[in-house]
Amino acid sequence: MSSNQSIGILDKVFHLSENNTTVKRECLAGLTTFVSMAYILFVNPIILGDAGMDAGAVFTATALSAIMGCLLMGFLANYPIAIAPGLGDNAFFTYSVVLAMGIPWQQAMGGVFIASILFTLVSFFKIREIIIDAIPQDLKYAMAAGIGIFISFVGLQGGGIVIGDPSSLVAIGSFKVPTTWLTIFGVFVTAILMAKKVPGSIFYGIVLTAVMGLVTQIIPSPESIISMAPSLDPTFGVGVTNMASILTDPQM
Repeated sequence: MSSNQSIGILDKVFHLSENNTTVKRECLAGLTTFVSMAYILFVNPIILGDAGMDAGAVFTATALSAIMGCLLMGFLANYPIAIAPGLGDNAFFTYSVVLAMGIPWQQAMGGVFIASILFTLVSFFKIREIIIDAIPQDLKYAMAAGIGIFISFVGLQGGGIVIGDPSSLVAIGSFKVPTTWLTIFGVFVTAILMAKKVPGSIFYGIVLTAVMGLVTQIIPSPESIISMAPSLDPTFGVGVTNMASILTDPQM
C-alpha cells in the first residue's frame, strides 16, 4: 500500500479534509497531546499507591484505560480528543475517602464501580447532556481553568519550583536543586517557542527539556528501551468483587 493510499484511507476514516487539517498536523498534535498527558502514567500510581493499591498494576490499568478511551474517541466518536484518567478524582479517592474516612481501598473501589455504572446510565439516557447544558458557560470556563491551574501546580511542585510550607502552605523551592533549574529551562523554552508561534511548541519544549536532562545527567539514562508491563492481578476486578461491601461499615 502506497503512502498516498494510506493518507487517503485516513482522510476517509477521520474526515481530515472536511475539518481543514492534514495527517502531518494531526500526527504532530497527537504526539504533543501524548507527551503532555503522559504524566498521568506516573502520577496516578503514586497517588493511588498512597491508598495501598499496587503501583505497578495501577500503571498498567492507567495505560490500558487511556488506550481504550482514545480508540473509542477516535473511531466511534471521531473527535480529536484524547481520553485518559485525570487528576482530581484519584486524589479525592486516596486522601479523602481512603485515608481520611478510613475506608479500605478495596471497598472504595466497589463504590467507584457502582458510580461508573450510574454515570454510564446517565450518559445512555441523555441525562448527562441535560446536566451539562444546565451548567452556566462561565462556570464551565472556570472549571477548565481550575483544572489547568491544578495540573500546572502539580508540575511546578514536581519540578521543585513550588514546595510545601507549614506557615504559608506553599513556598518557592530551592534554586540549589538541579531539577528546579531544569524545570525553569523547560518553561522558558516552551514559552519562547509558543511566543514565536512554532507549531508543536509544547511537544518540542518537552523533548528539549528531556534531552537537556539526559545531557546534564539530571535525568538518569534508562536501563532499557522497553520492558514488560506490570501485572494487573493485584487490582483486577476488585471493584466488582467488593460491590456488596459498600453496604457495610468499615469501622466495624
